[in-house]
Formats: sequence, structure tokens, C-alpha cells
Amino acid sequence: MSGQKAVSGAAKARKRRRPYISLRWRFLAALAALLVLTIAVLSTLVLRDIERNQRQRVESILKQRSELANLRISQTYLGDPQVDAQTFLRRSGPQLAADVSNLLSGTHVVIYNADGIEVGNSQPLSRTGNVADTLAIANQGKTVYQEADSQLIYMSPLVWTIGQVGVVQFEYSLAGDQQFYHTIALSIRTIGLIALAASFLLGLIYVQRVVHAIRKLQQATEQIRSGEYIVEPPVKRSDELGDLSEGITYMSLAIKQSMDRQKQFIGSISHEFKTPLTSIIAYTDLLDMYRDDPELLEEARCNMRREADRLLEMVEKVLRLSALEQYEFNQNAEPVELASLLAECCSRMSGKATKFELSLTTKLAEVTVMADRESLVHLFLNLLDNAIKYNVQGGEIVVSSTAEGGYAVISVRDTGIGIPEEAMDKLFQPFYTVSKDRARSTGGTGLGLSLVKQLAELQQGKIAVKSAIGAGSEFTVTLPLAPEAPKRLQRGNKSETKAT
Repeated sequence: MSGQKAVSGAAKARKRRRPYISLRWRFLAALAALLVLTIAVLSTLVLRDIERNQRQRVESILKQRSELANLRISQTYLGDPQVDAQTFLRRSGPQLAADVSNLLSGTHVVIYNADGIEVGNSQPLSRTGNVADTLAIANQGKTVYQEADSQLIYMSPLVWTIGQVGVVQFEYSLAGDQQFYHTIALSIRTIGLIALAASFLLGLIYVQRVVHAIRKLQQATEQIRSGEYIVEPPVKRSDELGDLSEGITYMSLAIKQSMDRQKQFIGSISHEFKTPLTSIIAYTDLLDMYRDDPELLEEARCNMRREADRLLEMVEKVLRLSALEQYEFNQNAEPVELASLLAECCSRMSGKATKFELSLTTKLAEVTVMADRESLVHLFLNLLDNAIKYNVQGGEIVVSSTAEGGYAVISVRDTGIGIPEEAMDKLFQPFYTVSKDRARSTGGTGLGLSLVKQLAELQQGKIAVKSAIGAGSEFTVTLPLAPEAPKRLQRGNKSETKAT
């Protein structure tokens, strides 16, 4: 109870430290951020690509115009070779600018000589702004341009066979390209906002469904915590949430079965403890009433001792069953010679077999298994004890061992009362006995075979049983051989011991 309070207090403290933010809003915030980032990146890339294509197209157009202008001016000069290039440009510049402008569909053309002096202008009344720096670079034989508002001023050197003789300047309007760019940018933003809104709406619907499923899973866990176990998956989906839902359902059923077994175990052990205690109390009451009855005294002594022994046996087996919950095979396993171990167990039980007028025979092969020796002792002592308790007077018990295909096979066979077929499924359940009257008369607790099964499984083995009413029972335990055991020739040394 105090542990639950501590956990609850820690949970409340965490809630106080951190503000509660619904998973829905976290998902939506992350989705919105992702969508905005995606649209921003795509818009930037698209607009940058449009701008680059526009620039390349303009440069290509102006380069072609520059080549045409260079060709037209040089051809005109070759038709009048009597003067030098600079005189030719100074005298024919205005006409050349007009001719080139007409050739280029009215483009504003300005021609400069080698000294950077304007010698021709297709639009004499139109003046260009400050282009001195740009012109100085062009006079060095480089193509250069500068932007001024919506105008692009492009300058290219006039290069003839005699070298650079001047510079030709074109003006190109960027208004159309800029308008196209702004229209595309506006369209992208509009489409982006619409896509953002649509994606956000679809994301909201999807997240709502996911959050609804998570809330169902949360409610299911709350039900399990309050003791209301679920038998059907709260969420049926073909994804991770569906897998989680099935896992929670499986966990719920496993917890329910465990709790039911625990309740049954407590009920059974309470009943089994109550029976011998009731008998002991009854005899103490009788002894108080008839203190001088020697026969009653002897009977009470024997019965009270038997019931006390039965109580002690139950306590020991319950403690061993509890200890098996923390058992670790790898920390206890060791090579164990079965022949000597089984011989020792049979020797320890021979007195009890003699008491019930039973013969105990062994047919043991020299085999070695990898197991916990102490656990094997308890396992086989319980099987032998069971064979003695449920045998008939003058009956027989045969213990044998052999090696078969990498496994040791140990058999404990008796000639007792046998086990009904309908009892086979319950035989290894705690406190289950085939015959309750026989169990009480022989001191059986119903815990032995349950303990045997758990011990066998913890040794990486298994147990099986064959039985028929009136024909006795045979319990077969299979254990893995030790790693070196299959390499040796396994030969059986048979010994027989009879107790009558």
C-alpha cells in the first residue's frame, strides 16, 4: 500500500513539474512545422531556379545581340578602310548605333570608343545613369552588366582583328521577367497556403484517430490497473497501435490467469492447511475430555504426528515452489552423474517402500546430464514418493535411465492404482490429487507433481506420463546430456534392489 502511495506521489510531483500538453497538439505542432518548412524550402528552390533560368535566358539574348552588333559594326568599318578605327567610330557612331538598334528591334544602343567616350546613341535624348565603373571594366575586354530598377545595362567589348576598339551598350527591360517572377511567387505562396491548410486538416483528422486509439489503450490500462481485465483488443488496427492493443489484451489475460491461479492457490492452501489443523485441534479437545484413556492417547499421538508431518511437507513444498520463481538455471547447472544420483534417491526411499511392502528395482545407465544436482534430487524424490503413496500393497517400482539421441531418459514406473484419462490435464496443477481420500491417508499434499514439472522445465527438460486405471503409471523425465556425454559410449549397469 505504501509503495502505491509512493508511486502515486511521484506521478503527481512529475505533473507539477511539467505542464501537461496533449499528444494531439504536439503532433499537430510538429506536423505544422514540418509542412511550413517543406513549403518554404520548395518555394525557395523553385523561385531560385526560375530566377536562374531568367538570368541565363537574358544573358544568352544579350550575348547574341552583342555578337550581332560586333559583326555589323566591323563589316561597316571594313567597307571604309581609309580611316583608323577610332576616327571611324567618332564619325559613324550615331549612324552605327541607329543601324544596330534597328537590327535589334529598337533596342537602345550606345557605342563608346576606346577612351570610354560616347560616340553613338540610338536614342540621343535618353541618358543612362552613372555607368563609369561598369564602362571601365568593359574597356578591359570583359563583358559586364548592372541592374538599375527594372532595367539591365549590358556592356560588351567591340573586338576586331586589330584588338578592342570600343564598347557597345544595350539596355534590356526586366519588367516582364520581374512581373512573371512575382506572379509565380504569389501563385506558389497561394498554393502553398492551400496545401498547408489541406494537409493540416487531413493531419488533424488522422491525428485525432490516432489519439482516440491511444486514449482507448490508456482506458484499457486503467481498467487493468483497477482489476477489470479486458478480453478483447480495445483497438483493432493493422499497425503498431493494433499490435500494442493485442499485447495489452494478452497481458490482461495473463494477469487475470495469474491472479485466478493465485486466488485458487491461496484458497487451496488455506483449505489444505485447515484440514490437518482441524484434526489436531479435535484431538487436543478429546484429550482434554478423556485424559486417562491410553488408547485415545496413542491414537491422538499418531494422528497428530501424521498431520504435523503433512503440514511440514506442505510448508516445505510451498517454499520450494516460491523459490523457483527466482531460480536461474545457468548459475546452478553442473555435470551430474545420473546413476549415482538415482541410486542415492532410491536408497533414501527404500525404507518407506519397505514400510508399504513394495519392491524397488533400478536399471541405470551411466549417463551425465547438465543440471542442478539439488533440484534433480528433489525431482526424483517426489516422483518416488508419489509412486509409493499411490501403489498397491506388494506392488513394484522400477527406476530406469538411458541415453537416447543427446538426451537422458529417466523412467519411474509403478504398479499402483493408475490415473484416469480425464485427470491427465490437471495432474500437474498445484493441490490437485486424483484421489483425495488416498492423499489424506498417505499424507499427500497435491504439490509434488507440480513441483516436479517446474523442476524438470527449469533443468531444460520435460516430463510425460502414461497411465491406465489399475495398471499403474509411468513418469518419464527427459533431460539434455552434458556436452561431453554424447561423445562417450553410454552403457547401462543394471542393479536391482527390492524392499519387502
